[in-house]
Amino acid sequence: MREGKNAASSTRPRGQAVVLVGFMGAGKSSVGRALCERLGWAFEDLDERIERREQRMVAEIFGESGESEFRRAEHAALKELLSELRAGAGKVAALGGGAFAQEQNARLIEAAGVPTVFLDASVEELWQRCREQAERQGTKRPLLGSRESFSRLHQARRPHYLKAFLRQETGGKSVEGIAAEIVQALGLDRNRLGQGSLDQSGLDRGSLDRGSRRRGEKQ
Repeated sequence: MREGKNAASSTRPRGQAVVLVGFMGAGKSSVGRALCERLGWAFEDLDERIERREQRMVAEIFGESGESEFRRAEHAALKELLSELRAGAGKVAALGGGAFAQEQNARLIEAAGVPTVFLDASVEELWQRCREQAERQGTKRPLLGSRESFSRLHQARRPHYLKAFLRQETGGKSVEGIAAEIVQALGLDRNRLGQGSLDQSGLDRGSLDRGSRRRGEKQ
């Protein structure tokens, strides 16, 4: 676990919301739902919102209209989602793998004051998860491609993910364990959420540094 650029600043995230970011196969949906069970919040998959708005599947948008059109739809859906979060909706949102790598999206989230959590794992583990999921569900990820292209895309996006407020290691851990670590690191307390949002006293630079040293941050 690591602190991101926002954790080192004097401005702390606010609101009853968390945004999960990371590469394909990071477990954003699974971890997001586990967090919601712990916190009593709603879960939102941004790609599902995009599909409702566009009335097409993500793969269809990529195939029929190209990535640039998908990114336009993604940005519009994110703006809509953040407007709801600013209104006080208790929610955990999972972004698609490329969403946080778009600077305009990262700026929107930062301006909204919502904490971002990067779910990290080795590229080998991510590749295996994606392959197994695609085979199990009979689905196709538009940008999965070959092992080599997968690795190149991961390498290009990871520096963007590392700008998140918090890095959470997921390799070799259970979904429930990951969710518990995030709740602790962000100082989220279900019994106090009606009074405020994040427990700021528990979210200090030293505690996150200690977490990084315990688990060993990958670069």
